[in-house]
Amino acid sequence: MGIFQNIKSVSGFLLDQVIPPTCLSCTETVGNSAALCPNCWSSLTFISEPFCQTCGLPFDLEDDDNQVCGPCLKKTPPYSLMRSSLIYDEASRPMILSFKHGDQLDACPTFAKWLATADPSMFHDVDVVTAVPLHWLRLLKRRYNQSAMMSNALAKTQNLGAIPDLLTRQRNTASQGHLTRNQRRANVRGAFRMNPRYQAFVEDKVVLLVDDVLTTGATIEACCLALRNAGAAEVRVLTLARASSS
Repeated sequence: MGIFQNIKSVSGFLLDQVIPPTCLSCTETVGNSAALCPNCWSSLTFISEPFCQTCGLPFDLEDDDNQVCGPCLKKTPPYSLMRSSLIYDEASRPMILSFKHGDQLDACPTFAKWLATADPSMFHDVDVVTAVPLHWLRLLKRRYNQSAMMSNALAKTQNLGAIPDLLTRQRNTASQGHLTRNQRRANVRGAFRMNPRYQAFVEDKVVLLVDDVLTTGATIEACCLALRNAGAAEVRVLTLARASSS
């Protein structure tokens, strides 16, 4: 361990003595920073098989004869694979929103570890990791892109290259929160474009796209289409959480 790592470790220990770390989801004191208390940990729902082998939608029952969900059979999505670590619900929502809007940035390494274990096969032959971008006005207001932070941290855990601004957001779209599925798709249609500086990094490459929460999938699909139109051979998607109905 180098001298700077030693200093960081000692300073972190001293800070924890002055301000004891609290749970990522509640105010309970925990032993380590970026950790969860036992109650919050046990309330999380991590996604495991059986799920759709294309979009990762959890199935209630395992069916060897039907490993792809109806929507994916009906219409092939613009990504080859999509996986999520958690169900987005009352248990996971507080810590994700605190990370997204509340400057709880120390959660990023923990979230990157959860992403890495969602499905290890997702990283095979990946050429570059990127993230769903924010419009520059929203980035200026928020000061950071939580998805870009996770994509960078995840790439390090897998020894992969990361280009967080591979895509750009051309329009400052309205919040998707209260829109219907069709309204969400219309809202983000054409909103994302390939960053021309990185065209060579996309053509005929396998791209892994990272985002925080999957709801209807409208934003993810728009980003995937932009990458495919720019020449990507394959786009895979990894999100920290997904709504149970998505």
